[in-house]
Amino acid sequence: MQLVCNIMRGNNIESQHIVYAVVINEKEEILFSSGDSDYITCIRSSLKPFQASTLIKYNGHKKFNLTEKELSLLCASHSAEKIHTETASNILNKINCLDNDLECGAHPAHHLATRHTMLKKNIPFSSLNNNCSGKHIGMLALAKTLNIDHKNYINKNHIVQQKIFDNVLQYSEIEPTNLAIDGCSVPTPFYSLHTIAKIYMKLINKKFHDLDILYQAMTKYPYMVAGENRFDTDFMLAMDTKGVSKGGGEAIQGLALKTQKYGNIAIALKVLSGSHLVRDVAIMKVLNHMKLLSSQQNKRLNQYVQKPIFNHNKIQTGCVEAELVS
Repeated sequence: MQLVCNIMRGNNIESQHIVYAVVINEKEEILFSSGDSDYITCIRSSLKPFQASTLIKYNGHKKFNLTEKELSLLCASHSAEKIHTETASNILNKINCLDNDLECGAHPAHHLATRHTMLKKNIPFSSLNNNCSGKHIGMLALAKTLNIDHKNYINKNHIVQQKIFDNVLQYSEIEPTNLAIDGCSVPTPFYSLHTIAKIYMKLINKKFHDLDILYQAMTKYPYMVAGENRFDTDFMLAMDTKGVSKGGGEAIQGLALKTQKYGNIAIALKVLSGSHLVRDVAIMKVLNHMKLLSSQQNKRLNQYVQKPIFNHNKIQTGCVEAELVS
């Protein structure tokens, strides 16, 4: 079965995006797949909860008295809204670091209103506006917890990264096929979609205490993970602590949810073109095809089932839709 996302212009298909996806149960059996479930891709920011769990392993969250809201930010690709940057600053204060200690680089806020306000007021963008600043603060906190020099913590040979690699191995149960540099400059691994799904199962099955702490934080404070009109946040709000979602660059996605039909399930999905425009529509197609959501959950996520496309005059020119082809 093939999952395809169509970009419609009027009533006609203008372009298409192929999507690979795999859904597994707690026995790691495949319940659904489209394309190649062994397709290897970079996990990108979908790894963030598992990277952050290394801090939990060494009790850094206790040492710095981090709240669940703050822990959720460590797993985030946030939009740099005020709530995100203020929380990031608070954690930096707790661990006695400055934003200049972050090695993720600076980029404009993802949140459009925030970005426009900063531009109008001539406020420079800082590393706190980087969507990965929470992850990097977690890495600084890990260095502080281990009482080591945090300088160059983004280097793959730094103790921080080595501890993270060692910790993630217990979830992946396999060495990555490759390592590359992520957009925020830290090393990031390549896994098969099946392996990514297995990793996400561990985020929900309560067999790993460190991951369970982060699952509770992310699902209790989903706004910290992404932000306004972002799929990860809206999905977790709709699931009401019964599901977790974390996307990454080039349209990779990991999800795990509690279902009545199958028990705990996990999903890994990759849009081969890397298009973020169609990723959420593809996810909803899989969820609805398997009838995994209640009518109430579907209603809350309806905006992602089929997305309208507007031109600069705000005239709808078409939409994004998904279909399964035998």
